[in-house]
Amino acid sequence: MIPPRNRSSLSAIERRRTFLKLPLAAGALVPLAASGAARDVIDEYDASNTKLCRRLSSEITDNDLLFLKQIGLRWARVRFSGDPDLDSIARTQKRYESFGIKIFSGVHYAYRELDVQLGKPGRDKHIENYQGFVRNLGRLGIPVSCYDFHPANTYTTDEIETPRGYVAREFSVDDFRSRVEKQKFEREYSAEEIWDSYTYFMKAVLPVAKQAGVKLALHPDDPPLAKMNGVAKVLVHYDGYRRAEQISEAIEGAGSPHWGLTFCVGTWSEGGDQMGKDVYAMIRDFGGRGKILGIHFRNVSSPLPRFYETFPDEGYMDMYQVMKALRKVRYSGTVVPDHVPKLSGDEGIQRAGTAYCIAYMRALLRRANEEVG
Repeated sequence: MIPPRNRSSLSAIERRRTFLKLPLAAGALVPLAASGAARDVIDEYDASNTKLCRRLSSEITDNDLLFLKQIGLRWARVRFSGDPDLDSIARTQKRYESFGIKIFSGVHYAYRELDVQLGKPGRDKHIENYQGFVRNLGRLGIPVSCYDFHPANTYTTDEIETPRGYVAREFSVDDFRSRVEKQKFEREYSAEEIWDSYTYFMKAVLPVAKQAGVKLALHPDDPPLAKMNGVAKVLVHYDGYRRAEQISEAIEGAGSPHWGLTFCVGTWSEGGDQMGKDVYAMIRDFGGRGKILGIHFRNVSSPLPRFYETFPDEGYMDMYQVMKALRKVRYSGTVVPDHVPKLSGDEGIQRAGTAYCIAYMRALLRRANEEVG
């Protein structure tokens, strides 16, 4: 059974329902143009606007790309499989662009090799592979490469049918500790060992990113638990991101212009009041300094110790307030509907769920731009 929502969850939902009714009520009372309250609103596709985006594969079908074009998507975050060279990345970029979709960020999982993340012999060849990928992104004008650093992670303990009837990922700390967790490697790894491996990786990669004109966007550890399966996790709190920023500044100099965040609203919401700064404070801090490069626009039912993922209109976070906070800091990077829940009949890129999320996000973005200006 899913626990009943707490009072704050209900109030957030009620506020959103009230918000959705407001334009209709206002329109019935006073025509906007006649009231003199109309203002110019930035075009959705303006380069300085927040960019609606989708996480996709380099192997996506042309038919799916056509569908995404039809629902108005113009940006993509693309994961490249295998060992992509310049020509293969360029072919993918050209295919996406033939449907009017630009690649804003690229992902290649060479950085996830355990030799890299655990600091083992053999890591240099994988780091060199990733360096080559970053150089190729730069040659093609793709401005961001996303990465994470959490070996031995467990993302979910179950998939459930939510009260509304769609299928979504669930995580329970109790279930994880009692029936899922086990030591993954021959020994445990401390936080300082993970930081040492991370620093070695960044010393090798960040100078290459700078030379290539590519920014590296670091994702937090999801879920934000300090240790899983015998390995410490270091990006589970504001202090972890500050240390990562300090490492980048020590390598690149003050401000480290080629390092920033893939800020996952879902992950940060999972942590509740245990993250050092809440979602809005993180946006004001890092977003206000231009350090957020990508947003995973995901909602969850409640904070840990137990949550399930929701569509953006249903969880305990008020995602309109998140979108408005992004526009207040003039955020011009991407927002993606992360981990789209599964609607009946949805397969592949989950067209129905994707369209649902993008349409909702488009409405939030439009309203935020109307309000914030």
